[in-house]
Parts: sequence; C-alpha cells; structure tokens
Amino acid sequence: MATVYDCEDPATRPTGLAAAAAAVRAGRLVVTPTDTLYGIVADAFDAQAVADLLAAKHRGPDMPLGVLVGSWSTIDGLVGVVPPVARDLVEAFWPGGLSIVLPHAPSLAWDLGTTRGTVMLRMPLHPVALELLREVGPLAQSSANVSGQPPATTAQEARDQLGDSVEVYLDGGVCASGVGSTIVDLTGETPRLRREGAVSAEDVSRVVGIPVSLT
Repeated sequence: MATVYDCEDPATRPTGLAAAAAAVRAGRLVVTPTDTLYGIVADAFDAQAVADLLAAKHRGPDMPLGVLVGSWSTIDGLVGVVPPVARDLVEAFWPGGLSIVLPHAPSLAWDLGTTRGTVMLRMPLHPVALELLREVGPLAQSSANVSGQPPATTAQEARDQLGDSVEVYLDGGVCASGVGSTIVDLTGETPRLRREGAVSAEDVSRVVGIPVSLT
C-alpha cells in the first residue's frame, strides 16, 4: 500500500524523506516534487527498479529515463567528458528547469532504456528532491504520470495515475512551474534544443553563444 507524506509540514517531512530513502534503497519507486513537475524516481543503478518505473508508466525502453542529481559535481562521475558549454549551462540554470544530454561514462553499469550511450541529467530546484538526492545519490526519473496522460503537478494527481505501483509519495504542494524541463542535447558539434520548457530558448542561446531552436 502506498504511503503519502506531507513534506510541507516540518514535523512529517523527515519521516517522509527517511521512508523515501529506504524505499529507493530497497528497489522501490518514489514520487517526489520538483520545481517543474512531480517525478517518479528509482535507484539509477538498479536495473529491476528502472524496469518497474517504466512499467508503472506503461512505457518501454525506447523512451529512456533521465537522471536527477543532487549537485553540480555529480555529473563528473556520470559522463565521459564535461565540455565547457555544459559547465556554462550548469552554472547558469542548475538547480532548475534545464536538462542536458551528454555521452555517459562507459564504465557505468546502468540500463535506463535505449539511450544510445547518452544520459539526460538535471539538478532540480526543490528542497525535498535535493534532500532525497543527497541521501541516496543519482535517481532515474520521469514525470509522475502514465504515458500519454497529463503530467502531475500535485502528489494526488500522481497517485491517481500511478497508485500502488509507487511505495512512497512525497507531497510538496503544487509544483511551481507546471511545465517540463527544457532539454538541450550536447552530444553533437553544436547544442540542439530537444524540448523547450521551463527555460526559454532565448536564455539558452544567450548562455551558449549561438541561437538554438527545436530541431
């Protein structure tokens, strides 16, 4: 049976975070608020937990998962080389609503779906998510909804869709932006915009020094 913890209440937030961390370590699924939308998360290095996350969303490995991190420095251990443009974007928009796609480190033993050797990384601007990440490390993540259904901006909306496939729901109130992160692909010679969301294309262009647009 899924349990919901009110993380807006200082009295219950530590209990909720402890339960969420225990669930992640046990290979279970957790829903957490972020600054953009509610996310469903699992241990990024637990193949069965990742498979369960995809199953909960009713989607296959052809739609791979991203990874949430709790600090800027975490990306150095997850990707092969961090190019200067990636560091510029991290400094400008992390924590926040920007995801970056880079080639992942070849040594990593994880299976996030059909990623073709890449990983999408983001550091969310939400205290609950950051506390959980700093406790358990990188988390495989996707929006907390069934594929094809509206994304969740509250814990209740997430629970209505995902039900008991998730062990712990962390309720942090209504998400601030209500839109997904902007995704910038840095795997090619020049940055490409995969999705425009919480961060505008104009702001991304200003940081990378060239115009970027959806391709």
